[in-house]
Amino acid sequence: MVSSLTQSQEKSQPHDSDKLTRIRHTCAHIMAMAVQQLYPGTKVAIGPVTETGFYYDFDCPVSLTPDDLEKIATAMRRIIKANLPIIREEVEREEIRAEIAALNEPYKLAILERIPPEETITRYFIGSPEKGQPESSLFVSDIQPANNYWWDLCAGPHINFTGEIAPDAFQLLNIAGAYWLGDETKPQLQRIYGTAWETAAELKAYLQQREEALRRDHRKIGQELNLFSIQEAAGGGLVFWHPKGASIRYIIEDYWRKSHLESGYQLLYTPHVANLDLWKTSGHFDFYKENMFDSMEVENQAYQIKPMNCPFHVLTYKNQLHSYRELPLKWAELGTVYRYERSGALHGLMRVRGFTQDDAHIFCLPHQIADEILGVLNLTEQILSDFGFKNYEVNLSTRPDKSVGNDQVWELATAALKTALDNKGWDYVVDDGGGAFYGPKIDIKIQDAIGRLWQCSTIQVDFNLPERFDMEYIAANGSRERPIMIHRAIFGSLERFFGILIENYAGDFPLWLAPIQVRLLPVSDDVREYAQSVVNELKKSGLRVEVDNSGERLGKQIRTAELEKIPVVAVVGKKEVENHNLSVRTRQSGDLGAMSLNDLADFLQEAIISKTS
Repeated sequence: MVSSLTQSQEKSQPHDSDKLTRIRHTCAHIMAMAVQQLYPGTKVAIGPVTETGFYYDFDCPVSLTPDDLEKIATAMRRIIKANLPIIREEVEREEIRAEIAALNEPYKLAILERIPPEETITRYFIGSPEKGQPESSLFVSDIQPANNYWWDLCAGPHINFTGEIAPDAFQLLNIAGAYWLGDETKPQLQRIYGTAWETAAELKAYLQQREEALRRDHRKIGQELNLFSIQEAAGGGLVFWHPKGASIRYIIEDYWRKSHLESGYQLLYTPHVANLDLWKTSGHFDFYKENMFDSMEVENQAYQIKPMNCPFHVLTYKNQLHSYRELPLKWAELGTVYRYERSGALHGLMRVRGFTQDDAHIFCLPHQIADEILGVLNLTEQILSDFGFKNYEVNLSTRPDKSVGNDQVWELATAALKTALDNKGWDYVVDDGGGAFYGPKIDIKIQDAIGRLWQCSTIQVDFNLPERFDMEYIAANGSRERPIMIHRAIFGSLERFFGILIENYAGDFPLWLAPIQVRLLPVSDDVREYAQSVVNELKKSGLRVEVDNSGERLGKQIRTAELEKIPVVAVVGKKEVENHNLSVRTRQSGDLGAMSLNDLADFLQEAIISKTS
């Protein structure tokens, strides 16, 4: 049964509550207050809320270690116990600039300068400054915690009193290095991560999930199973797919192509570079330049390695004039793109510089939008379900304040997306104003085996590129009209989706995805010839089979197969050779006993076709 997460289910998840956001925001401030109290001379930078907690960046005169975390947490609990008020104050720019300069807080001064002139500037106090004390003090420490106060530039929101935080419902997690504003040329700061919840029970549940997530970390499993690597000698964020990982990628790509061809898509292959003028026409050079690599010069012309596939599909469309009878056109490509990411933002397969998008573009008539979107939703459900993801969070993002296109086309497209979602029967949340400037969109997050949500699929209506590239079709009345362009990706990127798959299955892939489906374990060298003949026969059935040629004892071979998460192992001894069968054991069902070669092949093929374990 495939289902989307309902709105009521979403609201029951504590990380979505407004109260929890306020708790976490205040926890970040309390932590900063404690750090500046414990380590005089510390300067504060930024301290935002995250999906599961908060962090704060510090320029600290001492090098913090994990042992300091409990010391800081103890000081935080004293501040919480004091039940200090949280006070919001609007301030004048010049007045607060002078206060910050007097305190020698350069990072806060830099943050102040980044606040637009038209915005109201606010700060939040923890505690109330006593009469006679200088209100410009960023932190004043007295003997009694209740007499302490601290402030920070902040837009909020916060809780009203520190005592509203349960002292046993937060925990400081770890310390990491972080460049100021994520820029490697700027000072490196010390970042403390924490998590906070409304109750101790919620904290305990999160910590258990976090521990399980660490066990499933795709970077650790990828190394253990020899699936992929990031070779720093080649550059950060560039993925090397090893034979086993490449085998899984081949399966994913082959499945993707067949599914799209069956759904009426045509496949494209486009170049990796293009003249820089193309990216100026598309608008990427103006609006996306910071995420693009530098251009290169070829015969006195500037060329750009592609950050997107979209303009290439547009040029393919414009290669000839199309009639309304030809629409919709559905073109799909596994196109590799390259985007600049700061080295500090890179993260395994989840954040890379070179990746392959499962890109597709639909060029259609206005009245076809709803049917085409529904078709995309059906295909998305089919593909994600086959890979084991059956629960989704769906968001519909509508027109932002700044946008291109007229009211009529926005209303038509938004209504079409709603109609498609309603016809699909999926619950969804409307994100008013959250769409791109060039059209409304649907975002789909998938829920993994331990309850985490991952952004994967996106369906985006685009009014911008058809206008920029002067795309046309011949309408029924002979006039030339603009087609509607729909961008969509189901995996997002192969690299990121592979990382999600690794973590979802903890590397224990279902049979149809496993790089090695069967491993034969010979008891002695005398049976190797028979074992190899079995491999040859099973390979004819399309199975991925190998013989353990390590020469180790049987017990060690079994242990190695378990560590490498091989789905099926078959022991080959003299009895198996004499009876022309195999002693079969699977990871999911245990010992299956003796099976003939044909029975084993049929058993495995049935599991592969049904995509079960």
